[in-house]
Amino acid sequence: MAEELLERLGIHRIPVPVPFPQAGGPVNVYAIEDQGGGLALFDAGLGSEEARAALEAGFRSRGLALEEVRRIVVSHGHVDHYGNAQAVVERAGGAVPVLAHAADRGKIAADGPRWRDLAPRYGAHLLRLGVPAETLADMAAQVDRGMGLARRVTRVGDVAEGAVLRFRRFEAEVLHMPGHTPGLVCLHDAAHRLFLAADHLLEKVSPNPVIELGPGGEDGFFRPLVAYLSSVARLRALEVDWVLPGHGPPFSGHRKVIDDLVAFYGRRQARIAEALARGPLTGHEVTQALFPRVGPRDLFLAVSEAVANLEAMETRGEVRRDDDGARLRFRLAA
Repeated sequence: MAEELLERLGIHRIPVPVPFPQAGGPVNVYAIEDQGGGLALFDAGLGSEEARAALEAGFRSRGLALEEVRRIVVSHGHVDHYGNAQAVVERAGGAVPVLAHAADRGKIAADGPRWRDLAPRYGAHLLRLGVPAETLADMAAQVDRGMGLARRVTRVGDVAEGAVLRFRRFEAEVLHMPGHTPGLVCLHDAAHRLFLAADHLLEKVSPNPVIELGPGGEDGFFRPLVAYLSSVARLRALEVDWVLPGHGPPFSGHRKVIDDLVAFYGRRQARIAEALARGPLTGHEVTQALFPRVGPRDLFLAVSEAVANLEAMETRGEVRRDDDGARLRFRLAA
């Protein structure tokens, strides 16, 4: 059913490999037959050699060509979604607009801050969360390797909440759904009850809430899980037959997927409450309670997950934080 609808609407799903097992499988690039001819892309895949070859092979197998791309909408500023955009722009002649939400522009644009400049701020914050200093170099190296799989985009324009994108056979409204990142956007085709979700909703994987510091390195700039739960409630209220996710095949039953995901977070927060019942803990200690076997490769995401759940509990008044300047500790509210 979904594949028939996509064919009728001129939407071509092209899976592109990624080296991150926690992503939930290959990332989907959606090539959409565009108004006035050519193609629009919703996401562009990773910038690795393997990913570029897979994207080109996927285009070729569908009788498409990268030279036909006329515009690119990037759902959010993670390397597997924007990493190949600049290469596609150049392949298509250099004048292809790349659009993203302003809140994620800095992650994508060539003039945005680089990880090497941000790393000291994140390192200092992770130390305050109790992450051992000797593991920070391994964590930073893992992030740096991931960043190396993407090229920054020379020019990035804005796409905002409520914009209507018109394609050859349908139109879709841009919905800003912060959570997985501050600037994640989705596309909603209400007429065909279709939702291009990117990583906002995946059928079998919970989207990672990632630590986001403010421009000056300030904590609390963005609380990803708090924002996510609000955004996903908004999606739950929509009448949707098919979700086109950022990873994996199309799926239906979005409300059950959302309800299961919210229940999953509830169980995770119950485990955190059990750990905090024994006394105040740093973010790293909570991470160890949740993920006792996590290694350096996944530690940043694991700490992000733990802290995001702590922030959600804090927002509801269930958890308090103590800050002595050197360490942040979390405790159950009295």
